[in-house]
Amino acid sequence: MGAPVADRLPAALARRIALAAQGLADPRPTGAVDGRQLRRMTSRLAVLQIDSVNVLSRAHYLPAFSRLGPYPRETLDDLADRRSKLFEYWAHEASLLPVRLHPHLRWRMAAAEEHAWGSMVRIQRERPGFVSEVLERVRETGPLKASDLAEPRPDRPGSMWNWHAGKVALEWLFYTGVVTTRGRTAGFERVYDLTERVLPAAVLRVPTPAPADAVRELVRTASRALGVATERDLRDYFRLRPPAARAAIAELADAGELVPVEVTGWGAPAWLHPTARRPRRVRARALLSPFDSLVWERPRVERIFGFRYRLEIYTPAAQRVHGYYVLPFLLGDRLVARVDLKADRHAGVLRVQSAFAEEGVDRAEVTAALAAELALMAGWMQLGAVVVGERGDLAADLAAVVG
Repeated sequence: MGAPVADRLPAALARRIALAAQGLADPRPTGAVDGRQLRRMTSRLAVLQIDSVNVLSRAHYLPAFSRLGPYPRETLDDLADRRSKLFEYWAHEASLLPVRLHPHLRWRMAAAEEHAWGSMVRIQRERPGFVSEVLERVRETGPLKASDLAEPRPDRPGSMWNWHAGKVALEWLFYTGVVTTRGRTAGFERVYDLTERVLPAAVLRVPTPAPADAVRELVRTASRALGVATERDLRDYFRLRPPAARAAIAELADAGELVPVEVTGWGAPAWLHPTARRPRRVRARALLSPFDSLVWERPRVERIFGFRYRLEIYTPAAQRVHGYYVLPFLLGDRLVARVDLKADRHAGVLRVQSAFAEEGVDRAEVTAALAAELALMAGWMQLGAVVVGERGDLAADLAAVVG
């Protein structure tokens, strides 16, 4: 059963447990990163969030770099494109997930009318014939992109959800699990195909569990990925609704698969995974995507690290405090700085548009480690240099070291 059950956990130990569960307490590979290591990472995290923002890198590529260092992105593409290991669906948000979880998300597919949003629900109610036509086209002609459907877009300029009816129909079919993503184009557009033609037959043959059993497995998976977590943390990982998540937590606790603990300073009951590692020390060094599973739930980040973190992509530029695409910097077991990064592919440089240190850190140590990690990232992204701007209280120190 692993470590002895503890009624109380010091906050520092809980922090190290969380980092270990997320794969950030392990040393990075010294040699080339291969598919086996990527599969191990995706199995451990269970969810790689997908996001279309590409100012630095597509979000799903960054967690592997944070944990493993430079790796060939095409290896992750291969895991996703073959769909024998990973598939796309709505988990935390749009995500890549191990195919073993497909049966455990079928309840969400079956209840799409309850869980999907606005336009998707409306189109299947108001234009069921059109949805059927789109499905028949996929069935008869094969993989299909939304751009292959000559549908006018609604007149909502500036909206990221400015979908035409064909896209909405495809997304409804995707939510219900009838179609899935076969791959993505160079422009990151989904390519849809029948799920039965994409996912392995062995996965599709797995019996569909009862919703309560499926939710229990999702909570179990979240617990393993988080190490120690509150109820909110556990249900947020797969965006589960409170009643179902609470029932699953209670059942897992009764079975000894979740250990109730009190973490100093958390102010909320928590559950420890019984096999969670308890490292005495963590020597991590990583830049973390805003969509990384370690930091995507902002209240958890503040509770564990004392680090107040907000995504400012949708904040008007003049009102941003730290920048557009800000990555927390993990050093040891603390979040010690944050940087607003941009891959300037035309100029061939990684731009640090702002750099801020947290209070009380060893600025010289942080600057040296951050400069090294930025250089590593630039090399991985095939950018020739790191260029540091003037914004932020750490910018001048960082520019001196990088320069």
